[in-house]
Amino acid sequence: MIDIRRIRARNAKPIEQGAVVYWMQRDQRVQDNWALVYAQEEALKTGKVLYVVFNLVPTFGTTTLRHYDFMFKGLKEVEQELATLLIPFILLHGEPDVTIPSFVTEHGIGHVITDFNPLHFTDLWREKVANCLDIRLSEVDAHNVVPCWIASPKEEFAAYTFRPKIHKHLGEFLTQFPKVQKQTCSQIGALNSIDWAKVQASIKTDTSAVPISWIVGGGKAGHKNLKDFCDQRLEQYATKRNDPNENFLSHLSPYLHFGQVSAQRIALTIKNADVPKDSKDTYLEELIVRRELADNYCFYNANYDRVAGAHAWAQKSITEHVSDARDYIYTKEEFEGAVTHDDLWNAAQLQMVKEGKMHGFMRMYWAKKILEWTPDVQTAIDTALYLNDTYELDGTDPNGVVGVMWSICGVHDRAWTNRPVFGKIRYMNYNGCKRKFDVKAYVEKYSNVVARSLF
Repeated sequence: MIDIRRIRARNAKPIEQGAVVYWMQRDQRVQDNWALVYAQEEALKTGKVLYVVFNLVPTFGTTTLRHYDFMFKGLKEVEQELATLLIPFILLHGEPDVTIPSFVTEHGIGHVITDFNPLHFTDLWREKVANCLDIRLSEVDAHNVVPCWIASPKEEFAAYTFRPKIHKHLGEFLTQFPKVQKQTCSQIGALNSIDWAKVQASIKTDTSAVPISWIVGGGKAGHKNLKDFCDQRLEQYATKRNDPNENFLSHLSPYLHFGQVSAQRIALTIKNADVPKDSKDTYLEELIVRRELADNYCFYNANYDRVAGAHAWAQKSITEHVSDARDYIYTKEEFEGAVTHDDLWNAAQLQMVKEGKMHGFMRMYWAKKILEWTPDVQTAIDTALYLNDTYELDGTDPNGVVGVMWSICGVHDRAWTNRPVFGKIRYMNYNGCKRKFDVKAYVEKYSNVVARSLF
C-alpha cells in the first residue's frame, strides 16, 4: 500500500466512481512505480478499469531523435508488460490539456493519477489538465525516495542543510514495493497493440543528435546495467569515479531520467551489494541526497534557470563582475561545433555529441568554461542548458539544471576567492584538470569525433 504522503491533489475536484487513468509521464515503468501502485489501488476500490495513458506532445523542449529512440525502447517494454497484466496502454498524441480531458470524458473516468516533475513546462501541463477536469487529478512523487514536499517544505541552501532531512525520512520511505497485479475487471476490452514504427516515423524532431548504440533504453537493459555496476564497478566507485579516463560510473542516469528504473530500487540494491561501505555511501549520497536536492531546487525556486535563482551572495558577485573583459567569446554555434581554443573543453563537448553522456567531472569544467567564454552569465546558462538538453540522454532534467547552475551561479555551493569574470563562483582551470587525470589521454580519445556541422 502506498504511503499517502507521496500523493498531493492538483485540484479540489471530487474522486468519482468511474474508471481510473494513470497518466504516465516521468516514471516510465510498470513495477517499482508508486504512481501505478496507487492507481491500481484506486481502481480496485470501485472494481473499475485501470488505464495507463502516455501522451506524446508535438514538441518537447530540445528533445532529439536520440532521446525519442531511448524512450520508445522503454515504452515498448511498458506496453508488453502491461499487456501481460491485462492493463490497457494507450498512446495519445497532442497537447495534454486537450487529449487527457477528452479521454476522461470518452471513457467515464473518475480519477486521474499522474507523476510528479518540478520542471516548469511539465508542471504547467498538469495545472492546465487539472483545471480542465471535473474530477480529481492526483500527483504522486514516484521519482524520489523521499517525496519532494515531505523532504523539505522550502528550498534548501545546500547539501549539508538537506542531508539530515533526507536521512530522517529514509527509514520510512526506503521500503520494498508491492507488485502491480493482473487486472481482472470484466469490463476490459481487447488490448490493441501500438504500431511503434509508425509512431517513430511521425515524430518531427531534430535528427542530428543520432541514437546511441553503447547504451540501450528500457527497464531490462537498465536493470542489467545496475547488476553490472554492482558486480564490476561499484567496489572502486569512491576512489575512481572522478577520473574521466576510467569507467567506474554507474551509467544509470538515462534510465533514471526516463523513469525506466526506480531510484528506490537502485538504492535498495546498492545497500545490499557486497562491496566496501565507503563506495556504497558515496554512490547513495549522489543517488539520493544530491539528486533529490535538484528536485528540491527546481520545485521551490521559480527562477531555477535564471541568474535570479542564484543565492544572494552569488547574484551580488555576478553583478560586480558583469563588465569584466573575457579573453575569449564564443557563440552557441561555436560551442556546439567544439571549435574553442581549449582541446580539453572540445573533447568534453565531443564526448557528449558522440556518446550522449559526458563524464560527470568534465560536466563541471565544461560548464564553467562556458561562463568564462560568453558575454554574460545568463547567456552562459542558456547555452549550457541548450547543449546539455540537446545531446545528453539525461537532458531536460532537474539534475542537469542544477549541474549548470552549480557551475555557473554557485547554487548549493559557497563563495570562493574573488577573481575576474567568475567573481566568487568556484573556479576550475586546465592545469587543475592536469593534476587530477591524464588530460592528453582524454583529449586523444575524442580527437576523431565529428561535431555537429553548423558552418
